[in-house]
Amino acid sequence: MSLLSNHNSHQLRTVVCSLLVGCAAFAAGCTLSGTPKDAIAAPQSTTSQSGAKLSPARDTPVVRAARLIGPTVVGITNKAVARDWFNNQIQVEQGVGSGVIFRTDGYIVTNNHVIEGAKEIIVSLSDGRTVTGKLIGADPLTDIAVVKIDGKDLTAATFGNSDEIVVGEPAIAIGNPMGLEFQGSVTTGVISALNRTLDISDKRLKLIQTDAAISPGNSGGALVNADGEVIGINSAKLAARGVEGMGFAIPINTVQEIINQLMDKGYVVRPYLGVSVFDKESAARQGYRLNAEHGVYVHSVTLSGPADRAGIQRGDLILSIDGTTTDTFTELRNAISDHKVGDTIKITIDRGGNKMKVEAKLDEIPQND
Repeated sequence: MSLLSNHNSHQLRTVVCSLLVGCAAFAAGCTLSGTPKDAIAAPQSTTSQSGAKLSPARDTPVVRAARLIGPTVVGITNKAVARDWFNNQIQVEQGVGSGVIFRTDGYIVTNNHVIEGAKEIIVSLSDGRTVTGKLIGADPLTDIAVVKIDGKDLTAATFGNSDEIVVGEPAIAIGNPMGLEFQGSVTTGVISALNRTLDISDKRLKLIQTDAAISPGNSGGALVNADGEVIGINSAKLAARGVEGMGFAIPINTVQEIINQLMDKGYVVRPYLGVSVFDKESAARQGYRLNAEHGVYVHSVTLSGPADRAGIQRGDLILSIDGTTTDTFTELRNAISDHKVGDTIKITIDRGGNKMKVEAKLDEIPQND
């Protein structure tokens, strides 16, 4: 019996296996030295934006974090091209999100889905100015993008260390929920959980969970700790009936690594195996049935790619990589993403009922893939 059997007249469509590479954590540790804790002077009254004096009781960590990070959070308007009734090109607003200035010369981090498909990017600063932004690079797989505006001596956010945050500590979300009408809104909560794994549009992301209110328009904004450091970029909200207070942010250590690569190359370097595969679920979506208990079915192999050089063929079942089971598309992708370009991996395959082991040296994924 064939491993892959057709249940309807649809032609087999290739499911491209885009494989992630794990991001190296970026640690930006901070050391407090000098004055012993018990010798620090009592907090003094500070002045609000209106000029009123704030007592130490009112000048809370949330107030201080908003004062520090608020000016770094911008609005981002995504404008696309459409056609009117007379077939003339017109610009239409696709949506509004948020971004965070992380360098004083105008570099901004946001979500990829905020700027995706934009023909023009309009950036609204906290001081009321509106400027045009230029896309430096975007990474759909981690939902991170970098935008540049002309400017100097801008207020830039300080990044914290997301590896050091703990469940239960305060979390402050700053962004533009529901658009620019509510620009710079501040909501508070706690860190609800760490390393939450969500599958979003065939992407598996490890995220910070918070109950600070995150709404449409907050995407790309800042998740801040009580020290006024950005610890995450707000990205998603779990929207389901009866579910409240489940927002998610991309950890800033992951974001920092992606930013560095986008600014250096314009894209993120990732390894790939060079196969298109079906698992049981993806086969069923195409009207096929995978007649195998374990492994993913190799539908095609990239010519001269890592899998081709290793001798993998169409019709093989990839059972495991370095001993890690690969029964699903996601498991195969994650097994690859644990490695770097140039790494050699050990692959167990099933060919016609015969198991064999091969080795493949991973290449950099082509940028048109």
